[in-house]
Amino acid sequence: MSSKVIMYLGSCLCEEVKYKLLSEPKKASHSHCNMCQKQHGAAFATYASLPKSDVVYLSGSSSLTEYNSSANIKQKFCKVCCSSIEWGGSENYPDWVSVAIATLDTPYKPKKVIDIRTETKVCWLNHS
Repeated sequence: MSSKVIMYLGSCLCEEVKYKLLSEPKKASHSHCNMCQKQHGAAFATYASLPKSDVVYLSGSSSLTEYNSSANIKQKFCKVCCSSIEWGGSENYPDWVSVAIATLDTPYKPKKVIDIRTETKVCWLNHS
């Protein structure tokens, strides 16, 4: 039995930045940390993690800009439309990045999505 390789495609809001994922993301999470809340202007941000070598920018890489949201963490976003694309730089996982799932154009349904950094979960969010 052969395993089917699924390639995921994604883009920013203005479609200046386009990328593909060469592997299935390994972990998906809703991050409720204050940095993600401010970065996305939302109650939480949903990311999927995979090796950074498996994220390939097809176009618009010159339109990506970075912001160091903490000592090691770099957020990448489109400088045209400000869509958050990925973050990386974790000391524990230096060769991995987390991609904003909402920027995927190809349907992606993770087996499980966990909630992290819930100590800063907003009081007005009612989800399970």
